[in-house]
Amino acid sequence: MPWQFFADHVPHATATLNLAATVLLALGLINIRRGRARVHKKFMLWALGVSALFLLLYLFHKVALYQATGQPNKRFPTDPNVAPVAARYTYYGILLTHLVLAMAVPYLALRAVFLAMKGRIVAHKKLVRFAYPIWMYVSVTGVLVYVMLYHHERLFG
Repeated sequence: MPWQFFADHVPHATATLNLAATVLLALGLINIRRGRARVHKKFMLWALGVSALFLLLYLFHKVALYQATGQPNKRFPTDPNVAPVAARYTYYGILLTHLVLAMAVPYLALRAVFLAMKGRIVAHKKLVRFAYPIWMYVSVTGVLVYVMLYHHERLFG
């Protein structure tokens, strides 16, 4: 199997999916604030589907990268001539919060959908008051992590 090809190209697809999830989440919020619950539901279910596809591809990328390089993760450059030290600390700060919160998103998103589908709207609203910002933060920071890791030469070069 061409592991190197997947290791090199899947991150671009996962970043695109993260960006799409961000847009879908924003559109979902806009529509529920306008009282369009059915349209909101469609956008949020699309966001859930896109995020699920992201997760599958993300995990596949870890396997592909490990098969190609022996490492499951690409490392941020440590050479200050490639990326400033402040950029490295910023990257790791964003990455840490992203990873910790990302572990909660599948449960929070699925629970929110479950509550809404069961018609438990009060409980749904109570949950999404904090679940939505977490999901949005994870989607946005996922794109930032990608840009910093795979396009650092454009940012800092």
